[in-house]
Amino acid sequence: MTPEPIALLFPGQGTQKQGMGAPWRDTEAWSLVGAVSERVGEDVAELLLHTDGALLRRTDLAQLVVFTVDVMAHDEARRHGLLSEAPVAACAGHSLGEFAALVAAGALGLADAAGLVAVRGRAMREAAELSDGTMGVLVGAPLADVEALAADARIAGHRVWVANVNAPGQVVLSGSVDGVAAAAAEAPGIGAKLISLPVGGAFHSPYMAPAAARLRAALAGVEFAALHTPVVANVDARPHASGADWPDLMDRQLVSPVLWEAGIRTLVDRLGCSRLIELGPGRTLAGMARRIAPAVEVLSVDSPVALGAVGPAVSSVRG
Repeated sequence: MTPEPIALLFPGQGTQKQGMGAPWRDTEAWSLVGAVSERVGEDVAELLLHTDGALLRRTDLAQLVVFTVDVMAHDEARRHGLLSEAPVAACAGHSLGEFAALVAAGALGLADAAGLVAVRGRAMREAAELSDGTMGVLVGAPLADVEALAADARIAGHRVWVANVNAPGQVVLSGSVDGVAAAAAEAPGIGAKLISLPVGGAFHSPYMAPAAARLRAALAGVEFAALHTPVVANVDARPHASGADWPDLMDRQLVSPVLWEAGIRTLVDRLGCSRLIELGPGRTLAGMARRIAPAVEVLSVDSPVALGAVGPAVSSVRG
């Protein structure tokens, strides 16, 4: 029986927490921490093991630690042979997670990816400090209704946009504090409620234009592999296997919505992935994927212990 293809998913900012590196400290993948630290000029081991959770909410630090755990989880899964039991058809990462996806796909080297993550995190933090931006998730309404609500708010003079389309009935808005508040006030009219998110800025919106300019400059100095395992991009939910595509895609990602729901459908419906494996901290993406494609098996590797549970499930594709 021919093994059915799998896809690898990598989480992004928001999954960080104090001590998140401790489960990985005794693995061979821990050596990647030193490589990332050397490239970015931060003591990433200290961040992963001891830094207070409140400080880890800082955008630049959060992105470094989540990226590092993402690539460690992938490295350990590969080392244990869990990614050789079935063909990896594609990778995808949620926002920041797209950088780990590019590393896993062979599109970008670890050092270059870490350098870009450091630039991106600092640039986003500084862009956020220039405005009063925030974000909130609208729960319970279809995307079309949320898009109309945001459009009406902009017509009324508010600055608010769709930032993430995560799963059915879960759409994140981004914009000014007043704009997101105006959307919250109108949410009951479309059968939804808005939950504020504890973030430091209006990410994936025009407020991030200064950060995009800085990332664009950094991308110009990085070489992507000419061909690589496809990565489904956040900005268009399409698979890209050419390194030439990524400077533009990563630039646009900072000011464009994350089309996560559509991306999962691409993995499942277009690329035929029968299993989705989340690699990195938390199980947020697994939860979203089950809502988007309930018939597809979804597994998570959020710790070395989880490798044992995923191994038998992936091995079963041999039939």
